Amino acid sequence: MAVAGALLAGMSLTSCEDYLDKEPASDVSADLAFKNFRNAQGFVEEIYNCIPNMTQCGWCPGFNYGDDLIQNPQADGHINHQIDLGNFWAWATVSEFWFSNTAADPTSSDGHSHHFYGHAWYCIAKCNKGIAELENPDHVFNGTEEEKNLLLGQLYFFRGWWHFGMMEFFGGIPYIDEVLDPGAAPTNVRLSYQECAEKAAADFRKAADLLPVNWDSTDTGKASGDNSLRINKVTALSYLGKNYLWAASPLMQYGAQKGGQHTYDYDKELASKAADALGEVLELVRTGACQYKLNDFNYKDIAAHEKADGVDYSYSELWLTSGRGGIQPGGPEAIMRGPSKGWSYTYYRWGMTFVANEVSDGCDNIGHSPTANYVKNYGMANGLPLDDPESGWDKERPYKDRDPRFYHDIVYDGMQYIKATPQMAHSHFKYARLASASQFITPSGENKSMRKAENASRTGYLLNKFVSHIANQYDGGSYMNGGALPHSYCPYMRLADVYLMYAEATAAIGDRSGKSSKCGYTSVDAINVLRDRVGVGHVADKFTGKAYMDEVRRERAVELAFEGFRFHDLQRWLLLTEPAYASKTSQEFLRVDGADEVNMDAVEVTENDKTITLYGTSAEVNFYNIDADGDGVPDNDPRDARVSEFHEEVIITRNYDTKHYWFPLLRDDVYKVDGFEQNPGW
Repeated sequence: MAVAGALLAGMSLTSCEDYLDKEPASDVSADLAFKNFRNAQGFVEEIYNCIPNMTQCGWCPGFNYGDDLIQNPQADGHINHQIDLGNFWAWATVSEFWFSNTAADPTSSDGHSHHFYGHAWYCIAKCNKGIAELENPDHVFNGTEEEKNLLLGQLYFFRGWWHFGMMEFFGGIPYIDEVLDPGAAPTNVRLSYQECAEKAAADFRKAADLLPVNWDSTDTGKASGDNSLRINKVTALSYLGKNYLWAASPLMQYGAQKGGQHTYDYDKELASKAADALGEVLELVRTGACQYKLNDFNYKDIAAHEKADGVDYSYSELWLTSGRGGIQPGGPEAIMRGPSKGWSYTYYRWGMTFVANEVSDGCDNIGHSPTANYVKNYGMANGLPLDDPESGWDKERPYKDRDPRFYHDIVYDGMQYIKATPQMAHSHFKYARLASASQFITPSGENKSMRKAENASRTGYLLNKFVSHIANQYDGGSYMNGGALPHSYCPYMRLADVYLMYAEATAAIGDRSGKSSKCGYTSVDAINVLRDRVGVGHVADKFTGKAYMDEVRRERAVELAFEGFRFHDLQRWLLLTEPAYASKTSQEFLRVDGADEVNMDAVEVTENDKTITLYGTSAEVNFYNIDADGDGVPDNDPRDARVSEFHEEVIITRNYDTKHYWFPLLRDDVYKVDGFEQNPGW
């Protein structure tokens, strides 16, 4: 929907359905919408319903369009590949893209009907209408001051949130903070990014001042049902800090440009404001004064996401819950989520199962492989990056002693991929075959690797973060064999992101020892909290200045990997056009351990009294995690495996110019709305 139509459409009052445990009595006619809290909250909750679920907005959703993932060739029409090609116009029409302008139906309970731009102007108009009514001195509101503050706090937050979401893609836009005349087309001119950011900051600050830390601690909240998704003070402060940090970032200070010479140059005043807002949140967490905390990273089997005994919410359950009665993912770490359609195998099967097609319940060939260039961000367990001479990383044993998040997030060569005994057709997937495909060609010429570009890994890695590899037709992590139906969701904001943004903002004003007066943490303290959670070594003292900021950014790349943040990080750091981030690569190598023979015929292996057939090298039989004696203990650990000829090869290079730092605006908006000028180069 174009700006003009959406803004005017949003002027009407619309009843809503049970989006956030709302009682049916709050479905009301327009003339009663702001009479009392129950009715007005029904008006507000339609805005919640419009928040896109990035994992459900399409059958094959695209929300990682940085240098982090690459899709199989059948997905060439999807948003990730189109952005790789520089076709940013595709944002408006590709329905799998959560931000697109398609399928806007504010009252629908179908996740396919909710996309960001398709709802943004409509929801902003609703916010303006609600604020105007509730702040009108002539309006009679039959409720308490607490109830009125809760309503206004949500409306101010959402007005800032929908604007901020568009600013990430387009830069400065018209900031609509008043009720527009329904008989006239909008004429609000585009503002600069900083001007928009100041207006968004004012809305987030008002929201933070009006809202409680926890709705359940208020009289109104206690009577409101499930408040786990409702906007509160912590949500508003987190976005206030994010808004200021983005405004302080190099792109917003120096404009789109190549060369990266300003990548470390932030506006210190805005960075300080960001640090203060984020510091308020972290101090609430540090002192136990709020309901948020980091999810646990404690596993029996980290690759299968099997959490240890006694763990309530695991790290994995930030994005996927299964066997918990449909509880939405997130846990105590999730700060900003929208409503979710629920635990539907269809969305899970087609949307979040980013694994090799042949064992992932028969999806079509639209998989997502982590790029080798991105996986290099996962450093060593001692906390050092791979390229540090003291890290201990050895390219002949590339998987040894890595950051534990590597073993959680990434499927790598040799790890046990199918835990059960597969049928003959999939026997060669029992253990991941991600070395170069040439090592797994049978004498008859059949490719028995997991490196088929058309339906498996294009890069030498597969994604394990959101959906464990056990989500296959043999291991019970699937609806096909009676497994518990899963529920997938990717939070917009989680507590770890607040630590990361605080670390970046304080580093911009004071290096590793920078801090806000609002918080007891220094920049490096905040990073080390996250490293302590996963058991990674602290940031080494030798990293200061630009080298320390590089570590902050690397930590952000690892902790928030594949959650949809990478493109906008490269964008705001003025790195999007730089050669180091322009190419997507594959990891090529050959197995060494025990590999005296290659291209051999089938080999039968007895495991737990069952015989399976493996193809490929004797190394697979002799080394890779085979429990040949059935004692339940793998004979060897694939993390210790030796390889040779470990190198990267370029799959695709993005040929970006400065215009690609911002997406193009809809042509209808540019042509029809005065002052709505197109972004340069488009």
